[in-house]
This record gives sequence, C-alpha cells and structure tokens, in this order.
Amino acid sequence: MHFGILGSGVVGLTTALELQQNYPNAQITILADRFNEDTTSHVAAGIFRPGTSFTGPSKEITQQWINDAFHYWDDIRRSKEAPLAGVCQLSGYIFSSTSPKIVRNQYIEQLLPVYRQASEEELKLCNGDWKYGSFFTTCLTECRLFLPYATKKFIAAGGQVTRQYVNSFSEVSQQNFDLLFNCTGLGARELCNDQQLVAMRGQVLKVRAPWVKLAFYGDYDTYILPGFEAVTIGGCRQYDSYNLNVCKYDSMAIKERCYGMLPSLKRAEVVRECVGLRPHRAVVRVESEILRLANGRTQKVVHNYGHGGYGVTTSPGTAKYAVKLARDLLAGNSKL
Repeated sequence: MHFGILGSGVVGLTTALELQQNYPNAQITILADRFNEDTTSHVAAGIFRPGTSFTGPSKEITQQWINDAFHYWDDIRRSKEAPLAGVCQLSGYIFSSTSPKIVRNQYIEQLLPVYRQASEEELKLCNGDWKYGSFFTTCLTECRLFLPYATKKFIAAGGQVTRQYVNSFSEVSQQNFDLLFNCTGLGARELCNDQQLVAMRGQVLKVRAPWVKLAFYGDYDTYILPGFEAVTIGGCRQYDSYNLNVCKYDSMAIKERCYGMLPSLKRAEVVRECVGLRPHRAVVRVESEILRLANGRTQKVVHNYGHGGYGVTTSPGTAKYAVKLARDLLAGNSKL
C-alpha cells in the first residue's frame, strides 16, 4: 500500500503519524514545498482552545474531533517526550467586559480537567473592566518544536519526505499512490478550486517575558499566551486578507491592548513579529472523494483542510477521522 500526503504542516504531520499507526507496513510519502518555519503552523501559539464557531460536518463529529485531539496532546504531555515534542500544560483566564457567552465554550467545558467561572478577585488580575470570566487548564503545543519532532518520528518509522510543489492531482498520479491525503491548508484553494476556503490573516508578536506564567484572553481578539521560548501576544483576524508582511499598525494595536491588560509586558523584549494566513472554511473539509483526472486516471483522495485558526488544536482529531475515511474508501465501504 502506498499513501501520499500533500502538506507538511501540523495537519499533514499528524495525519502521517496516524496513518503509520494504522498501516505500519505501508509506504507513506509526504510531498510538500514548505517545511517547519515556512508553514502557517509555525506561527501558531498552539493553545488547545477551539473556537465556539469551529464546525465540522455535524455537531457530534466536531465534538469527537475535539475530544480525540485533546487526548492526543494530553497523552504526549504526560509522556517523557513532552519537552521534545513541545507540549506542556497551561492554565489561564478568559475575560470579557461585554458578554458572559464570550467566556463559555461548549466544546471543552466538560473535556478539560478544569473549566470554571472566575471569582470576583480573579477578575481583578488584569487591568480592565472585566465583568465575566472563566479559568481553565489545557495543553499548549509549540510547533517550533513539534514540527521537527513529528517529522523525525515519521522518518524513523520508515516515512519518506519529498520536497515538491504540487500544482494538480494529475501531476502526482504518475507516482501511483493508492490514496492521497490533501492536507495543503490554504493551498487547497487553488488545488481544489475551493472558493469556500479563504485566508484569515493573523499577526502576533513573540516577546520575552518569563514572569508571565498564565494565559489571558480579553475582548477584541486579545491574547497573551506563554510558551516554551517566548510569550505570544496578539492578535487579529482579517478575513480574505493575503498580506504576509508585518503591519506596523496591527503591531501597535496588539501592543496597546496587551500592554493595557498586563502593563509589565511593556518592558518585555520583542523577539520577533510573525504573520500567518489561516486556512478558514465555514465547515472544515474532512471527506473522501474519487477524482476523475484530466489524464483519464482516477485518484482516491481524502481531504483534510480548512481548520482556520484551530489547526494545532484539532489536527490530531481530524487526522484520526481522515484515516478512518481512507480505510472505508479502500475497503469499498464509502458512501461515494
């Protein structure tokens, strides 16, 4: 059995590792033109906290993806490989001055080890007119560490990695893959001509502030997230924006909001500023398809893209689901 995986971000790599678990004797090849620091995953803060708008094909499947993903990250966190993989436990607060709904999350309130209402005293931990708050304990995955860790693990188990830009499915059909996984993120917009997939531009600053031990979320997409190397402060969500350049005005707005919440950040050294284009799709696409190619061939494909800002959070869950779809498609049990 020969599988191909298009894309080497966190979605492609978790899919590759899940595939190796299920098909240990298969030949598995990752095809990608960008790796590690050149991927969108590398920019992500990596906290496990899916947005309440994150949506799969059904409520039940979406919840299953999220449950499976959390247990995947938490299992790594509990293992001796956690520091190498870049996975740790992180606690924090979500505050809002406008609505109690903002600090609630139906996906994770029963899943995380701790998710509770913040006390009146806790609402005063950060500057701001906070009326509502929640405290939670979750996992954080630093892709700066996880991506090379996962790649090394994949290769050690016999996987192959090829640097190749893929323009079309016909282009790779000559390699005779029994099945392809399409984990190309925003690249699927061109590869699949998927007009439902749009860029959701994000910009963050990485600052050196080792005294910050807790995560903080505020209104207007404001967040402060400590990681292994630095603290990520952000952010922005600019729909259908494809600008990969750092915008000084976004940086100014981020600093104003985050420094307002935690004034001690004003003395933190800025390590770097990063921009990423999140692959946003109203419904994340994890589904199988048999393509009729221009060269007359057919190709079995399982798509796994469109996670928006929640690729790190949910990728192990969608990977597990994608591999199940592949098994059904190869066994002839697919509904196609």
